[in-house]
Amino acid sequence: MNCMQYTIRGIPDYLDTELRAYAQRESKSLNQVLLEMLAAGLGVFRHQPRNAELLALAGTWVEDAATEKALGEMRTVDEEMWK
Repeated sequence: MNCMQYTIRGIPDYLDTELRAYAQRESKSLNQVLLEMLAAGLGVFRHQPRNAELLALAGTWVEDAATEKALGEMRTVDEEMWK
C-alpha cells in the first residue's frame, strides 16, 4: 500500500480546536479523523469494520497443552490472598 504524506498550512485556530476536540471525543488520533473527513468530503467511503486490524487474528488460535496449563494456573484464585 502506497501512502502519501501531506503538509497542510494555515489552519485557523478555530478549526484546529474543533478538530482536536472531535478527535478526543471519538477517541481517535487527529490523523485518523482528518483522513476520515477528507474521504467523506470527497464521497469516498471504504468502510472498515471497527477493530479491522484485529480481524486477521480471528480463527488463528492453536490449541496448546502447555499454554492451557499456564492459563489454568493463572485463573486459579488464591483464597488466602483475598482475605
